Amino acid sequence: MTRPFVKMNGAGNDFIVIDALETPFRPTEDQIRALADRAKGEGFDQLIAIEPSDTADAFMRVWNADGSMVETCGNALRCVGWLLMEAKGSDRVVIDTAAGPTTASRAGDHRVTVDMGRPRLNWTEVPLAEEMDTRGIELQLGPIDAPILHTPGAVSMGNPHVVFFTDRQDDAFVTGSGSLVEHHPLFPEGVNVGFAHVLDRGHIRLRVWERGAGLTKACGTGACAAQVAAVRRGLTDRKATVVVDGGELTIDWDPATDHVLMTGPVEVERTGALPF
Repeated sequence: MTRPFVKMNGAGNDFIVIDALETPFRPTEDQIRALADRAKGEGFDQLIAIEPSDTADAFMRVWNADGSMVETCGNALRCVGWLLMEAKGSDRVVIDTAAGPTTASRAGDHRVTVDMGRPRLNWTEVPLAEEMDTRGIELQLGPIDAPILHTPGAVSMGNPHVVFFTDRQDDAFVTGSGSLVEHHPLFPEGVNVGFAHVLDRGHIRLRVWERGAGLTKACGTGACAAQVAAVRRGLTDRKATVVVDGGELTIDWDPATDHVLMTGPVEVERTGALPF
């Protein structure tokens, strides 16, 4: 048995997308890790299955490259939304996820806007292991009297994020710091780690160490979390461009609805088939 797939990316964050609307898809962690291997497998940040839903146009299931299942993925929502809209000939679809339902709508040629919902800002919602003000939590790296990083914002966009504000964004720094923070005991479910450099009130340069995936070219929920964290500190306006390694995402934290809207590109790279 072989199973067709579509290889896609959203601002460089890449996925293998499987149509599981009629035939269930339940890969093992070992199979996922082998597929994710960029040297010997297909190579991806996340593996996505489009499944049937009784309450939405489809359900999106997400596995990270390490085989772990996660709640949602912002860039994948744009890609899946685009596929569903193309298949249905529509301009709007509803996608259910483990983090709840999301609406995707067309925003131009191969561009999609996703309503990511309200950011979850209470410490219990991120979640954190103890009560803290999520505008700036008690976490630092480096010497106590001269920390290298400190007081990140904490936000859940359906999955947990911390955002450090820093202009240090080289690969070694992001990888070393991100891998340390990802499994810190303050985060019982692990955490995605953002490194945000605010360029001006309308632009943020962002790099993200993703929980279970490592350093990626883009992280949609991470871009939303960075924008929310920046707004809460008065660093940016409510709408800003977040520049990631693979492109740009427009993030708008709508004051009327309290929802975060993410707009960005969708690219189809190729098709293929899995051997199981």
